[in-house]
Amino acid sequence: MKKFRFFLLAPIIIASGIIVLFLSKRSLLLFKKQQIGCRCLNLETATGDFEPNQNLAFFEGKEIIPLLAELPIPEEKVMGAAAGNKWIEVDLSEQKLIAWEGDKIFLESPLSSGKWFPTPTGEFSIWSKFKYTKMEGGVKGTGTYYNLPNVPYTMYFHNGFGLHGTYWHNNFGHPMSHGCVNLPTQVAEKIFYWSDPALPFGKNAVRATNDNPGTKVVVHL
Repeated sequence: MKKFRFFLLAPIIIASGIIVLFLSKRSLLLFKKQQIGCRCLNLETATGDFEPNQNLAFFEGKEIIPLLAELPIPEEKVMGAAAGNKWIEVDLSEQKLIAWEGDKIFLESPLSSGKWFPTPTGEFSIWSKFKYTKMEGGVKGTGTYYNLPNVPYTMYFHNGFGLHGTYWHNNFGHPMSHGCVNLPTQVAEKIFYWSDPALPFGKNAVRATNDNPGTKVVVHL
C-alpha cells in the first residue's frame, strides 16, 4: 500500500521539484541580468548621438521627464594633465568623487552609487565613453524599473558600470543607482572631456585603444 502511494506521489514530487528548479534558475538569471550596472542598450553599435524622439522615461517605476534637448557643447573643453597623471577616485563610504592630476585635485563632487546593487570596487580604466546613451533595467512592478533615454556623459570603467550625468534625481551624496556612479550633469561633463580616451573631433563616442588609453578609476569603500 505504501509503495502504491509512493508511485502515485512520485510524479507530483518530481514535477514540483522541476518547477522550483525552473523558478530558482529564472530568478538567478534575472538577478544576474541586473548586476550589469547601467549598461546602455546596443552597446556594440552605440554612437553616442542624441535621440530626439525619446520623450518618455521611467525611474523607480515612475514616469519622469527625460532630457528633451541636446546639451550645448562647451566653448572650451576642459584640458587636463598628461594622461599618466590623471586618475579618478570614487569613495563609496563618503559618496564622493575626486578627479586627480597627480597629487593635486582637479575636481571634487558628491555622487550617488549603487542602492539596489553594489558598485564594484577595485582599480579599473575607462574603456568607452558616450555623450548620450539609453539605459534600461530593473524589474517592473518592484519599484526598481528604469528606462532612461539620452543619459549624458557616460564613461564605462568596468563592463556595464560607469560614471554618468543624471537628470532624474538630485539626491547626490546618497546611494541611488543600480550600480553605476551618478554624478551631477555639469560635473560629468567636465570629467567626460577631461578624461581619456580622448573623444575624436566630431564624434560622440570613443573606445579606449593602446594609442588612446582610458583614465584610471579607483573605486573603494
